[in-house]
Amino acid sequence: MTNDQWEAFGDFRKRFKDQCDAWMLQAGGPKGWLAKLQREAASADGNPDYDLETPIVYNRALDGIEPDDDIKLIVVGDNPGKDEQLLKNQRYLVGQAGKLGDGFFRRNPELGIDFRKNAIILNKTPIHTAKTKQLAYISRNGGEKFNGLFAETQRWMAHETALLHRELGCALWLVGYAELRAKGLFGIYASELARENLKSGDVRLYQHFSMNRFSIDLKERYDGDSSLGENLHRIGLAHRREVLGW
Repeated sequence: MTNDQWEAFGDFRKRFKDQCDAWMLQAGGPKGWLAKLQREAASADGNPDYDLETPIVYNRALDGIEPDDDIKLIVVGDNPGKDEQLLKNQRYLVGQAGKLGDGFFRRNPELGIDFRKNAIILNKTPIHTAKTKQLAYISRNGGEKFNGLFAETQRWMAHETALLHRELGCALWLVGYAELRAKGLFGIYASELARENLKSGDVRLYQHFSMNRFSIDLKERYDGDSSLGENLHRIGLAHRREVLGW
């Protein structure tokens, strides 16, 4: 990174960490009202009991990024899952979906991207659920207290991610787009991102890494006359137009 890029990233990282701390207080701490709703949502969805340790998850992998790192990509997933929220982790995309994403880049070295070294991984919200769809349960049962927090996290993440994307000048991949539509769980994130006017930037949408959907979609849409990079660019822009309309 250049000096300016490093300074911009450092400022973002501090703001993000401080904001997650503030949201955690707002959520009542590790055993507060949000954690109670998260447990209820998991139970209602048939999830086995698990150690719920971090209701609002800051990505500690950001703390390992150094000034001489070559950041080529910002990847935005949905929200932290069971593995991501564990105290021993508190890192994004370290579960099965993350392993699939990491494996994709390892199998395709021509892209020149180490998923754990050259990519900044963020989410549309730092609010944890065992499965993303459980956010809908919490939204229905959490009242204005939750829905206000949920909306605030989405707006903040979209705005700050757009700023970081501009400062670093790297590609921005939104991985997982089904809930970005107007009435989806992350419709607020999509609306806020649209207001950031990123049409001229390299912003792309893809299927999520989970269940191997990213690779399946790529295989189905692959044009053998084009390189992998060209296919990724074309597919990502096509999904952006389809879902976000720009």
